[in-house]
Amino acid sequence: MLALRLVRGSRPLVQLRRLLVAAASAGTGFLLLYVLAGAVARPAGSFPRLLWALVPLAFTVQFAVAVARTDPATRPREGMDAAGLGPVRLTLVAAISTAIACALGGALALAAFLHLRGDLAGLPFDGAGARLLHADRPLPVAAALTLLALIPLTASAATAWTLRRRTPTAPQTGLPWGIALTACGLAVEAYAGRGGPGMLAGWSLTAIGLALAGPGVAYACGALVQAVRPGALRLLAGRALQEEAPRLGPPLGVLCAVGAGALTALTLRDRGGLLVPLGPLTGPAAALVAACAAATLLTSAVEARQSRAAGREALVGMGAPAKVLRTAASLRATALAAVCVPLSWGVAQLTSLALTR
Repeated sequence: MLALRLVRGSRPLVQLRRLLVAAASAGTGFLLLYVLAGAVARPAGSFPRLLWALVPLAFTVQFAVAVARTDPATRPREGMDAAGLGPVRLTLVAAISTAIACALGGALALAAFLHLRGDLAGLPFDGAGARLLHADRPLPVAAALTLLALIPLTASAATAWTLRRRTPTAPQTGLPWGIALTACGLAVEAYAGRGGPGMLAGWSLTAIGLALAGPGVAYACGALVQAVRPGALRLLAGRALQEEAPRLGPPLGVLCAVGAGALTALTLRDRGGLLVPLGPLTGPAAALVAACAAATLLTSAVEARQSRAAGREALVGMGAPAKVLRTAASLRATALAAVCVPLSWGVAQLTSLALTR
């Protein structure tokens, strides 16, 4: 009940972020149900499709965790321990709130799926949805509910785990491991080629490697901003970027991996293309992954801005113009783009070479 009251009493922007989590969960749930219906109609080759459907699930969970970290209700405050809301209780509240948002999305996905199949009332779109979703075969209810339960259970567990270890690690510690995993991912892609689970395993290793290397890349961007006799503006932007590197780095690396995947697909479009694992829903699934990755980065930026609130108020109190703070933020964004866009392009070129061997 406490979690429901905190959810209902939150600010509009917080509610909007939770609704976006519910929307992402609905899209992921619909994809899982589509894969289940396809497996019932054609059991052969259904396991690789399920593995590919887990990619949007992972990105949805990442986005849900980022939203939970920015929720004001999950941050410890003075006097909350006396009211029975210590760190453990706040973590439990955040996990329950995340599970509620994801469960709402799963319920919407199930309703939309059954409606398009004609299981609720009528056949919309002249029955096109019924053919796509294999309405001629019965849908296993227990299996459908189990797949939909994966989203809130995984998201709430990841939220509880993340909030219990809020302290960010040092930004350079994961850079060697990230480079090594990225290289391993490229090697696996070269060995597996363009089809089968091997390509998924290689891209997953590449994405994890870039996520581990992301904090180090962001820290290096901050050092680049301060290089060669910096003034006050570049010092402010560079130091802030280095401080934000542990928060912004992982989602930044994941977004670079998504961008590299998109560039690889465009590069190989005229060379036979890539595997289409989810059939007609491959495009929407890719759009969902890209949207979740971008939304996670923006949400992490909001979290970083919240952590700098005291320093920003101190600068304003000392007479710093608001324009200086906005210019520093723009400089940080420009530095990240100037490094991450070539990084995504380079990984895409290496991936293309690996897949065309």
